[in-house]
Amino acid sequence: MRLNAVLASALFSSAAFVGHACADDAAADAAAADADAESSTSSSVLEKPTFTPSNIKAPFFEQFTDDWDARWAPSHAKKENDKNTDKADEEWAYVGTWAAEEPHVFKGIEGDKGLVVKNPAAHHAISAKFPKKIDNKGKTLVVQYEVKLQNGLECGGAYMKLLKESKSLHAEEFSNASPYVIMFGPDKCGATNKVHFIFKHKNPKTGEYEEKHLRSPPVARVVKKTSLYTLVVKPDQTFEIRIDGDRVKNGTLLEDFNPSVNPEKEIDDPKDTKPDTWVDEAKIPDPEATKPDDWDEDATFEIVDTEATKPDDWLDNEEPLVPDPEAEKPEDWDDEEDGDWIPPTVPNPKCDEVSGCGEWEPPMKKNPDFKGPWSAPYIDNPEYKGIWAPRKIANPDYFEDKTPANFEPMGAIGFEIWTMQNDILFDNIYIGHSEEDAEKLKAETFDIKRAVEDKEEDASKPAEDEKPKSPMDLNFLDDPVLYIREKVDLFVTIAKSDPVEAIKFVPEVAGGLGVALVTLLALVGGIIGLSSSSAAPQVKKTAEKAKEKAVEAKDAATEAVTSGSEKLAAEAQKRTTRSSASAQ
Repeated sequence: MRLNAVLASALFSSAAFVGHACADDAAADAAAADADAESSTSSSVLEKPTFTPSNIKAPFFEQFTDDWDARWAPSHAKKENDKNTDKADEEWAYVGTWAAEEPHVFKGIEGDKGLVVKNPAAHHAISAKFPKKIDNKGKTLVVQYEVKLQNGLECGGAYMKLLKESKSLHAEEFSNASPYVIMFGPDKCGATNKVHFIFKHKNPKTGEYEEKHLRSPPVARVVKKTSLYTLVVKPDQTFEIRIDGDRVKNGTLLEDFNPSVNPEKEIDDPKDTKPDTWVDEAKIPDPEATKPDDWDEDATFEIVDTEATKPDDWLDNEEPLVPDPEAEKPEDWDDEEDGDWIPPTVPNPKCDEVSGCGEWEPPMKKNPDFKGPWSAPYIDNPEYKGIWAPRKIANPDYFEDKTPANFEPMGAIGFEIWTMQNDILFDNIYIGHSEEDAEKLKAETFDIKRAVEDKEEDASKPAEDEKPKSPMDLNFLDDPVLYIREKVDLFVTIAKSDPVEAIKFVPEVAGGLGVALVTLLALVGGIIGLSSSSAAPQVKKTAEKAKEKAVEAKDAATEAVTSGSEKLAAEAQKRTTRSSASAQ
């Protein structure tokens, strides 16, 4: 009976502390839920601008308005394969379809449509002729367009081709074999991720065209928001690539492409051969060196360690391997046909506890006299003439084109791609000669929609759990141990300077400590009572006090839980009232 009062007091003190904590947490959770609801309502609708066609003029400018299909035509040709590959006999048709649609992921401008790739894992080809050919000789060429990877990009291209002007250029026959002048845009598959810039250069001597690939191309931005790709080629043969308006690559057509635009002036003479007397060994064995007299080539790498001794616990009479005692002869074993059955062996368990078993032999050690086979040291070769190289002669195919930026005239634009992801969107294509107009178009379109897309992306992200900024923000149910520790630490810190303020600010800790003290006193009294019968009246009195405290603690816990429930119900009623008012 004496200990019952003690246990009751301890249990009810804990209940009071937890009940008070739960009541505060319930009210805090209700307030947080209400705040989240209001935040969600305010961010669910973002104001978006409405699409207005731009009045920018250019040799070719496309925003995919309602009459877009009067300018663009899908190809019905078959894709040509490289005859030098094992797929030379395969035929691929451009079965992928196209549409002009608004984006369904992070829409930035209402009513703003783009050209959309509709089929995954399919070959797509579509092109549009220019109103008149584009000839940039002596001019700056600016190519700019938007790419929106609504489903990401695991493997596929999103690049464009500027096709060579030709009378035989027909949109329905556009394919990978159609002659192009420039290929520009992102391409990704597996570890490959780059922005292509390839131009075809005509050899003035042979008349043949050769692709010139940009060395170290920039990495494409694979995001679901709109990306803006810009290529600027200037008459001084320099170029610049920008992504979202940021310069990511620049250089010159004469130095940064492979193979180089202009061949070497001199080449190796193919008829020149290395003379038989040419010595190209820089080092030779020293002919005057002799093997030392004490060099023993027959010495072995290892010898027996004669200083080793057998360990005292070595078991000479135990075999390292013994028959497996758990092995059983198979039921289908035929001694006449299979011979006598011999159980498999296992490591001797007795050997695991000692240094070893069986016949002891001294170990081997490295032979200090071992030197291996002798060979003469190397010295500089007095006859060495250096590394032979054929003599240089004038390159018969040499030419110098100082203006490769004067591209062949261009008559159309085309997208000829294969991709595993659909819903790639192209928009706001500018091909012209004005960097200022391209920048103006960026401000009118990309800058506006990208700002809205950024907000939509932020709004779509799951809210991160805000970490408690102080012990008063902690939730008991999240981490009871941390909750109690932080509350007690806060109480102690305040109590050092003002005990009364500590009791007011953290009353649950003060109450818990008080009950704990009474419990401790009751426990001490109970122990004394057990050892002395004369203390019975005092023990009884102490137990009664503990019981009274326990009852008070129980009442406090009940009141705390009840008040917490009432707070929670009140907050729920508030949210219900607000929801009903919003619905009306």
